[in-house]
Amino acid sequence: MQLYNTLTRKIEPIQPLKPPAVGVYTCGPTVYDYAHIGHWFNYIRMDLLIRVLQINDLKPLWVMNITDVGHLVSDADEGEDKLEKGARREGKTAWEVADFYTKDFLECMHHLNILTPDHIVKATEHIEEQTELIKMLEQKGYTYVIDDGVYYDTSKFPGYAAFARLDLDDQQAGARVQYNTQKRSASDFALWKFSPKDHKRDMEWDSPWGKGFPGWHIECSAMSMKYLGSTLDIHTGGIDHIPVHHTNEIAQSEAATGVRFVNTWMHGNHVMVNDEKISKSLGNGIRLQEIISKGIPAEAVRLHVLESHYRSHSKFSWESLEAANNRLKSYHAMADQKWQTTDVGLINDNDIKNIQTAIQESLSNDLQTFDALRHLSALETTIDTGGINATSQDAFNAFLLWIDATLGLCLSTGSDITDKQKELLEQRGVSRKTKDWKTSDMIRATLLEEGIDIKDSATQQRWSKRF
Repeated sequence: MQLYNTLTRKIEPIQPLKPPAVGVYTCGPTVYDYAHIGHWFNYIRMDLLIRVLQINDLKPLWVMNITDVGHLVSDADEGEDKLEKGARREGKTAWEVADFYTKDFLECMHHLNILTPDHIVKATEHIEEQTELIKMLEQKGYTYVIDDGVYYDTSKFPGYAAFARLDLDDQQAGARVQYNTQKRSASDFALWKFSPKDHKRDMEWDSPWGKGFPGWHIECSAMSMKYLGSTLDIHTGGIDHIPVHHTNEIAQSEAATGVRFVNTWMHGNHVMVNDEKISKSLGNGIRLQEIISKGIPAEAVRLHVLESHYRSHSKFSWESLEAANNRLKSYHAMADQKWQTTDVGLINDNDIKNIQTAIQESLSNDLQTFDALRHLSALETTIDTGGINATSQDAFNAFLLWIDATLGLCLSTGSDITDKQKELLEQRGVSRKTKDWKTSDMIRATLLEEGIDIKDSATQQRWSKRF
């Protein structure tokens, strides 16, 4: 299996440290508000990675964090903690806000058929690991203390700018306008923030440096290394994390351990909504619940995400989502053919095997989902034209199960029509042969009322259930 590695800017084979086990860490949500469609593009893609590792006979150990403290309004170290801001907005405690949005996030993961990570880890439950990591950095001379916290001195880490290809001179030139003028360098970042002296925070802990809370970046390093070791096989996240969050993770982790932090970095690209970047000011941060309320299933959202490559600049619109929903309906209609195989059907075991191989090859080559769906649509078209041979019913059923496990769709879950509905179809077949079009149309209308669509060919009536 091959994946584009942000570290090397190349597509490279995945080479786990301890095969077949492969450790994967995903930067999870900051739970101060609802997740929007841009977030779900990212998490569906990370879920796909896990599934494709599995079909390549690897055994992923997937860790996802929940950032429930320490992520400031600025992705650097300025402004208010997002959880504190959410608490003030809703008249709740930061703990209540975190609990509410964590539950909502996990519920939406379930709707989107995103696999449950092996470990879902909260920053607030790993304060000890974070303070121990900061102490290690302090002992090695990478930290300094100023009025508002303990900071990492990026000048002590020679390769700091390499991962994101940062221009540190340009950053430093702009340092005069930044909020915190005590920092030695513009790129330095907080490891531990002190609690304000004028009020008590909902979330704060004692530490060797004073009462306060961890910086956002130290959380991911401490938690990922606790569960996956000093070197991770794969680290995933959004492309927007490269210049700050992931760069800082590398610096603090490698300074502490002396070894490479991550072997393969996978980043999902930005998502545009109606050709605009997602932002709260534009009001285009569409929620999953909003989509479902319009009668579009979460499965269609998932399929829409898979229609673009994770490294592409993806676009979301209601029109494109409706197109994905129509495509999904055609896939479900294809799946319903497992109940309608015939002795003259064209698709056989070898055809099914070839399509499955082609899909796996596409996905194993840097998760080329659009190409995988092209193969699946080609099969759907062929089945629609020529049907499935009765000798290949078991092979087709197994293929549908494989597709569901690989792409996270639910094509194998449909059920056969009832005996009464089958009798109506037989009666309609007789009516069509005798050219009794009135009876034929009446039966079609009856079945339509029961959620059964009928498509006629020269040799067969094919039904499909609306979902």
